[in-house]
Amino acid sequence: MIMALTGAATAYGCSIARDVSMAELTSFRIGGPADMVITLPDVQAAAVINGICEAEQLPRLWLGKGSNLLVSDDGFRGVVLRLGGGQVPQRTDATHITCFAGVGLPALSRFAQTQGLTGLEFACGIPGSVGGAVLMNAGAYGGCIADVLESVTVLRGDKAVELPATELALSYRHSRLMETGEPVVAATFRLQEGDPSAIDARMTELLTARREKQPLEYPSAGSFFKRPEGYFAGALVDQCGLKGYAVGDAEVSAKHAGFIINKGHATCAQMQKLAQHVRRVVLRETGVLLMPEVRLIGETWWPVEE
Repeated sequence: MIMALTGAATAYGCSIARDVSMAELTSFRIGGPADMVITLPDVQAAAVINGICEAEQLPRLWLGKGSNLLVSDDGFRGVVLRLGGGQVPQRTDATHITCFAGVGLPALSRFAQTQGLTGLEFACGIPGSVGGAVLMNAGAYGGCIADVLESVTVLRGDKAVELPATELALSYRHSRLMETGEPVVAATFRLQEGDPSAIDARMTELLTARREKQPLEYPSAGSFFKRPEGYFAGALVDQCGLKGYAVGDAEVSAKHAGFIINKGHATCAQMQKLAQHVRRVVLRETGVLLMPEVRLIGETWWPVEE
């Protein structure tokens, strides 16, 4: 079955690598080896390879930029299907842009700016891919994917199926795709015509704010915890005096308490231990249970109770 998989991958222009450290593929720079990584260049290749993996019941992990994942120190036993980011978004009419799910959000938002289309400025500093952003309805600075998403293409076996955004049950950092497991391979966005200079100015403003307020100099997964209703996760962590608290090289950022950062050689186990300590302290001191926004691969979160 591996020969059939690698043969099809080669035929459809995919790249193949074995025993790849997941630390090389995630923004946290953490994670043990994956058995195989196949980088998919387009929707057709993704559909063919997914069909083979499903037919052979091979464990698989879909990956874009790896910006919201914490991978086990033991790695991933199976096939990582990585969406390549080399494709250029396409403007399909006066207000719509379509792109492959591997395209990064900064590249997509910049493309929209050059086309004089507004609505994606909020995404200019989010380091993830389009596929991951759709999956979790990513957002920042008052905007989110649900505001501008028209439709998506998902895979069901070796078939690509287009779905309207209204069928995704998009809510705060969630879509129904998180339950169904259907991988996103393309998306279409509905934007509005705007002034390229004004759009660029807004993007510059947001990028400057990110640099000033967030610990971008260290590997992280962005905001580690979801925002509890009525609160801000970072403010709660700060209120509990946890800024700078560390377990090994895993540390609550002293610059922004909503970030947990890798100071150099942090492990998944250290990140888990630190995150669970933060959750436990915040629950004890404030009564609010923080929920991780970061997806944990190959491990599970244990209860926060003593």
